[in-house]
Amino acid sequence: MLPPEIEEYRDHTWQRDPTLRIETAQQAEAFIERVGFCSTLTDSRRPGPSLYVAFCGRRDAVMPRNVQKDPEASGTWLLKDELVQRGRAWYGKLARGKAMFLAPRLIPHFFALWGVSKREEKRLLSKDAQAILKVLRKEWEMATADLREESGVRDRKRFSRAIDELQAAMIVIPSEVVYVPKFTYIWTLAEGRFAEHLVAKKTDNALREIARCFLRGAGMTVPGELAKVTGLSRPDAGKGNRALVAEGFAVSPSTGTYLLADLEARLQETGGY
Repeated sequence: MLPPEIEEYRDHTWQRDPTLRIETAQQAEAFIERVGFCSTLTDSRRPGPSLYVAFCGRRDAVMPRNVQKDPEASGTWLLKDELVQRGRAWYGKLARGKAMFLAPRLIPHFFALWGVSKREEKRLLSKDAQAILKVLRKEWEMATADLREESGVRDRKRFSRAIDELQAAMIVIPSEVVYVPKFTYIWTLAEGRFAEHLVAKKTDNALREIARCFLRGAGMTVPGELAKVTGLSRPDAGKGNRALVAEGFAVSPSTGTYLLADLEARLQETGGY
């Protein structure tokens, strides 16, 4: 349980309020840029900023079982498709298979922790992932069915695992979602859209900046929360948070709990008090 003032602070920063709800792709891009990174379709049962929750504009938003018939769930899904096509924010399944949007400024820090460079591909990527990547390097972009056929990875489960692996390595991203004549993703190389951002920062700096980005929006983080939101290990999440304490950006009143050093002023600005 978080203090009420922290929940209200998050209502403001993560746009969990009807007056702040996201309705357009431009608003969604501004939201992603401000929060740095967010999940796509997680609801109030998971911590962290969420496109779905911001689209609903309320703190208690819960994803229904029948998402196809729910206007908020389907609306968020279509908004996600538009954001993918616009290509101003990174989208993909990253650590632990989390589908996330990243602001361009955060891409180097995520790449420092999870990205796979070209010289490491043969050592770290599976044979299936390498086969798919070889085709994309030649064709640049391709729909799912064509990519399965050309790569020789025709089994759907094997192909899905390999595509997820390439997304987690920050090498391949979806560039478009097509519904006619049938639903499919168009896959492309991440360097085509974000080449200037795929330059790894130092790992320690990356942990600190990811922790900073989350804490700025959360106001306060409790044990395990940063790791759950980002896919970081708990030791790495703790390392990032402790770096913020060392520079005076955060304070730690108890083990694993961190607060913004200027939290009181921020709460007054956002109406958290």
